Amino acid sequence: MGSKGNTFALTYVAMGIVINIVFGTAVKMLHLPLLYLDTIGTIFTAVVLGPWHGALTGGLTNVIQGILTNPKGIPFALVNITIGLIVGFIARKYKFNVRMAMIVGCILAVIAPLIGTPIAVWIYGGITGDGNDVIFTWLAQSGKTIFTAAFIPRITGNILDKLVSCFLVALLINRIPNSIIKGRSTNE
Repeated sequence: MGSKGNTFALTYVAMGIVINIVFGTAVKMLHLPLLYLDTIGTIFTAVVLGPWHGALTGGLTNVIQGILTNPKGIPFALVNITIGLIVGFIARKYKFNVRMAMIVGCILAVIAPLIGTPIAVWIYGGITGDGNDVIFTWLAQSGKTIFTAAFIPRITGNILDKLVSCFLVALLINRIPNSIIKGRSTNE
């Protein structure tokens, strides 16, 4: 990849990180239930540039967000990295249209909490300082195992969040001209 390609890729990675942080922060500030929207930039970058750039976008998002606002998010970089890899590999093989976005959203809705729940349980005892804590506490008090009490609210939130995130990226990808997505200028 030449310097023009590197600049293009770095620009998209940086843009993906900003999108993740801005959308995630906005949703958190608006107290929207069952939504995070903090992986839209990761998904977008993975679709446009592939799995490795998607993983880089995801991992750096959590590290930067952790440094800026909440260090508890840093261990969850593994979730965001995995999202970048899964979306990137699928987008390499299949066109990322609305139908494929819904399939990928369902896959991510299961995979993300399967990775995030052990992190939440092993590092933080299941309490991570978000809206899931109320449901976690209620489920744990009702006799559920710590893993189950931490997993149920996470998968519930991830179903809607990952479907919406993938859907929004599919809409965006299908409306951006190929010359912009592929990094080519129409003047070349």
